[in-house]
Amino acid sequence: MVSITSVPLKKRYKPAGGQGGGLAHNYLLILRFALINGVAFALVVAAWLQGWLQGLFEPVTVILSGIIFAVFVYGLGLCGLKIWQTSLAINDMKAGGKTASAQAARHMAVARSRSGESRAIQIDMLRLKLSHRIQIVRHISNMLVFLGLIGTVIGFIIALSGVNPEAVSQSESVAAMVTTLIQGMSVALYTTLLGAVLNVWLNINYRLLSTGAIDMISEIVAFGETR
Repeated sequence: MVSITSVPLKKRYKPAGGQGGGLAHNYLLILRFALINGVAFALVVAAWLQGWLQGLFEPVTVILSGIIFAVFVYGLGLCGLKIWQTSLAINDMKAGGKTASAQAARHMAVARSRSGESRAIQIDMLRLKLSHRIQIVRHISNMLVFLGLIGTVIGFIIALSGVNPEAVSQSESVAAMVTTLIQGMSVALYTTLLGAVLNVWLNINYRLLSTGAIDMISEIVAFGETR
């Protein structure tokens, strides 16, 4: 594995201020976030217009799907906030701002008096610290799958609650059992699908945030090594 310290940072690090970096380049992380979620929301609207989402608004399903979607919105909003903060931090470090100087100073104050191996350990600790801050988004993404599975169990319970073996021979009871069975299966399938789709959606955003965190670590180390 190639260590970060093996790269001549002093040669490769150049503040963006002297390179004429444009606004789009500085906020590339935010633009990617907006593009990904814009496309995703467009697909949701298209599915709604096709009538594929009507089953989510059935009396029982709407409660469970509402809970799952509320958790997703919270996770997406939190991810967007962290992406915004990460993008601003990267821009600040590229421009050599005061915040970047403070972050790099804390890193260099500890690493300056240590050996090369100790400095590598310090960089790993910095990476773990920054990575820990974004783990909550991943946890929320995983929670969506579990909520979908809970909806699956509830759906099967509803479906089986209407089955009465003693009334199978009665035609008037069979219709009611079939109705309950279909309702329960609808709850199970829709909540499972919703949890899985929103998990994939939020995971894509998490990967984007993770990439931004890696870039921020690189910029912190590079900024510190030039001072």
